[in-house]
Amino acid sequence: MESKRQQKFNKLIQKEMGEIFQKEGKHIIGSAFITVSRVLISPDLSVARIYLSFLLDKDKAAFEKIEEKKGELRKHLGNRIGKSVRIIPELAFFMDESASYAQHMDKVINSLDIPEDSGEEDEKED
Repeated sequence: MESKRQQKFNKLIQKEMGEIFQKEGKHIIGSAFITVSRVLISPDLSVARIYLSFLLDKDKAAFEKIEEKKGELRKHLGNRIGKSVRIIPELAFFMDESASYAQHMDKVINSLDIPEDSGEEDEKED
């Protein structure tokens, strides 16, 4: 279970990384639409696991650019939160596949052939 301190840092880093991608990181991600869906920080606050969700599948190439520019993104994060934290955490980026999985499951459920209920059971109960 996370401590209150970890939860506070998770929210702070999620907010700041979202703003970094919107403002300072445009040259890295281009026109890709990225959402920082979740942040998990280690108990010693030294490593932040950042989960990114992409709107389109073709934006996955932006993930590779993000991995390459991890140091630059950490520097931007340090400029924003450096006065309030002792250590700027190492950044580890992960793909958040929950949105694409939800879309897949929605397609599967919609493709099911479920017969209509005839209502005979309701009449027997009365």
